[in-house]
Amino acid sequence: MLIILTVSTVLLTLFTLALALGVFVLARQIGVLHERLAPIGVQPVLSGLQAGQALPQVTARTLADAPVAIGGASAAGRAMMLMFVSADCPVCKRALPIARTVAQANGLDLVLIGEGDVAALSAMARQTPLEGVPLLVSMELLLLMQIGRLPTLVVLDPRGVITARDVAGSRREIEALVATLPQARPALKEEVSHVAV
Repeated sequence: MLIILTVSTVLLTLFTLALALGVFVLARQIGVLHERLAPIGVQPVLSGLQAGQALPQVTARTLADAPVAIGGASAAGRAMMLMFVSADCPVCKRALPIARTVAQANGLDLVLIGEGDVAALSAMARQTPLEGVPLLVSMELLLLMQIGRLPTLVVLDPRGVITARDVAGSRREIEALVATLPQARPALKEEVSHVAV
């Protein structure tokens, strides 16, 4: 009887230690997830260029080191959406297909601006279907915009003026930023009525 009681006590102690270890591991994982989802939560105070300011023309580079001009007036007369991303940002990867769909539906050019290690960005480009969306790197653009949290979207009208910029990870947030673009107004047709006198 004493042996059964001793074995039961040892097993109960081991079970309690295993349970405590499990709670610790879960608490740690919840902390990691909370940190990763931080861009969706509290909005940071934005610095850098803001809505209403023109983005000057900046030369960014593709991952293959080819120069690409970003900013200023669009030669094609199209609005543009810049999406600042990082290879280790899970929200960025989840928001990319949404941003691509919203950009196509609204006739916008979507450009990804990568932050971080070029090798990691190249790996992300190979693993994530970009489907013709250019992925560029530009320290000058990152400094001009003062991007603090990801994914940050910057919407430019055809003149290169920023109409909106904010952290956006959902369809609702992305569409709200795109909605700041001035809509093309249909030309008013004047009908002239001739009255016989």
